[in-house]
Amino acid sequence: MRPGTSLARRLVTMTLGVAIGIIAGLASITLAAADRVEPAQPAVFDATHLPPLLTVSGEPVELAYDVHCVPGDDAEAEAGCDVRGAVFVRSAGRGQYERHELEIRTADGSRQLFARVADELAGQPDGFEYYAVIEAPALAQRLTVPAGGADAPHVSRRLKRPVEVALGRHVFGSHQRAGARIAFASWGDGATQAGLEQGRELGVTGPSAFDVDAAGTLTVLDQAHRRLLHWRKDAHAPTRTPISVMGTIADIAVGNDGTTYVLESTAAEPARNALVKQFDDTGRELEAIETAERTSSQIRMAPGGPLVLSHPSHHWTPVALDGVPASPEAQLRRGRVGRRLRSGGEIVVFRRANELRLATISDPGMSRSWRLTSTTQLGEVQLAEPLGERVVVVARMYDDDVDEFAVLVLDRMGLADRFTLDAADWAETAPLSRFRLVGTSLYRLGSTTAGAFVDRFDLEVR
Repeated sequence: MRPGTSLARRLVTMTLGVAIGIIAGLASITLAAADRVEPAQPAVFDATHLPPLLTVSGEPVELAYDVHCVPGDDAEAEAGCDVRGAVFVRSAGRGQYERHELEIRTADGSRQLFARVADELAGQPDGFEYYAVIEAPALAQRLTVPAGGADAPHVSRRLKRPVEVALGRHVFGSHQRAGARIAFASWGDGATQAGLEQGRELGVTGPSAFDVDAAGTLTVLDQAHRRLLHWRKDAHAPTRTPISVMGTIADIAVGNDGTTYVLESTAAEPARNALVKQFDDTGRELEAIETAERTSSQIRMAPGGPLVLSHPSHHWTPVALDGVPASPEAQLRRGRVGRRLRSGGEIVVFRRANELRLATISDPGMSRSWRLTSTTQLGEVQLAEPLGERVVVVARMYDDDVDEFAVLVLDRMGLADRFTLDAADWAETAPLSRFRLVGTSLYRLGSTTAGAFVDRFDLEVR
């Protein structure tokens, strides 16, 4: 663990629905004139919702929306403002949406609007889908959650005979497995070195993301130097491609044609959402596409182009359609809760406390599902992807003193293989960009005080 950096601080923002936030500080100002007027504070109206993507038989299903409503410079601002809403629900893909009024309650000190879902509907063969409309009449404002509404609702599915996997208590340092180091860059400003930047707190930030194409070419985003580092297969030193990025933490996805998509974590203008920038294999910028929602935590390639995981919708949305940049409105209308994979089909992941649920989705419906439980604290899910008839999951396990990654290979019988990897996160990266699965190889981006590296672990397929 690097000096001055606690494990709790590094884990606090790492969850399945992780989002990058900005905290604004309030400064105390001494006014020289008694009649000086403070600027009016704008009204705030927001709602967040964690969709119950995967449920199990006998489990009550509830839709809860945390609502934050402050009427700006109103004298009663601390009391909030009145809110109301309704949820529109139907069997997935069938029939008309039915309107149900949301009830109001206080939970953990915050206001919630909620509705319970009848078990008959929650247990439908293909699940149920829904969206909510929430209003603040005093502000004359309305929110639709998710923003795509009836065109791109949330979908909740019931697991069908899931494979149960009890992980028990995790023993840190056990099941360690060595991989092949395929790339290394020491810290510095040289031609083949990786840049370091001072983080917002006490930590440092190194290369924030990487990807591997089908030919085995490894691409690392060296955002401090505003460039890509490429290691061709079996190469010992990287080549460099300058690109016009902001130099902040970002995620990348690389197409097999050499096109690189960079998801910026920070918008260039305060009133705009972050951008996805598209570069050709020479580093020439082709497009700058505005994302549909205020925060996007990941970018991955799919058969039709790149997808970003957007928040607050928790939807995977396309940023390009048939090679043409998609408008924010078009992105929202095509959002899906499952991530469409390069190999076809989708995968849905849902983590709740120390339980992880996964399902692979084909066109006719759910094909396979798993339910994992752990005695040890389960952190963010870095990766969940099919490998032949199996599924590979990488999740962080932690306690008060130590953390590491567990690699779990699941099949129809349960846990087919497992091994652990040390956290190797001396330098910060994009929160969910440490692992990639390409073919039968798992790749991991890590760092030490000496530099950044990528290791490869070859996985067997039976």
